[in-house]
Amino acid sequence: MAVSSSGIAAGLTAAALATVGCLAHQASQALPSGPGGARAGASAAVDASRAPQARRNPTALPEGSGEGARVVYSLRGDRVWLVGANGGVARTFEVDPSAVDPPPGSYAVTSRSKAVTGSDGVPVEHVVRFTSVDGVVVGFSAAVDESRRAPAPKVRTGGIRESRTDGSVMWTFATIGRKVVVVG
Repeated sequence: MAVSSSGIAAGLTAAALATVGCLAHQASQALPSGPGGARAGASAAVDASRAPQARRNPTALPEGSGEGARVVYSLRGDRVWLVGANGGVARTFEVDPSAVDPPPGSYAVTSRSKAVTGSDGVPVEHVVRFTSVDGVVVGFSAAVDESRRAPAPKVRTGGIRESRTDGSVMWTFATIGRKVVVVG
C-alpha cells in the first residue's frame, strides 16, 4: 500500500503539534505565568515583615518564606536572603528596590546575563531575572560603577540593585530554575 506525501505531511504535523502541546504544558508548570503573576498553583508568601521576630531582628529570615534552597526577597525590608537546601541562611544583604515591585509569591529564575545595560542606562552585571510586571522585567543586578541611585521618577525599571560583591554571590547561587520567594 502506497503512502501519499500529503499523508506523511499530515502525520508529521500531528506529531509536531502534540510535541509542542506537551512542551507548553511542561513550561507552564515550571515558570511564572504571564506578566507579574506567580506560577499557577503557587501559594502567596506570608507577609512576614510584620512578624514579631522581624521587628526584633531585621536580618532574620522571614517566617513562612518557603523551604529548601531559595532566594527570599523582602519588599518592605529591602533585603535578600540566600537560603541553602538545609534551610540555613548562606548570606543576607540589603538591596535597593526597583521602581516596579513584583507581587508577593513564589517564582523561579528564568534568565541570566553576565553583563548588560540596564533599562535605566546603567551598565550592570550578574543579572538574575525571575518575573515581569506589566511588561517590565524584574530581577537582581549590580551596577558596574557601584552606583545605587534611584531611577528617574518616570522610568519604570525592574532592576533590584545589589552591591557587586553581593551580585557575584547571587550569580553563583541563583541559577536557572532556582526558587525566588517574594514576601511583603
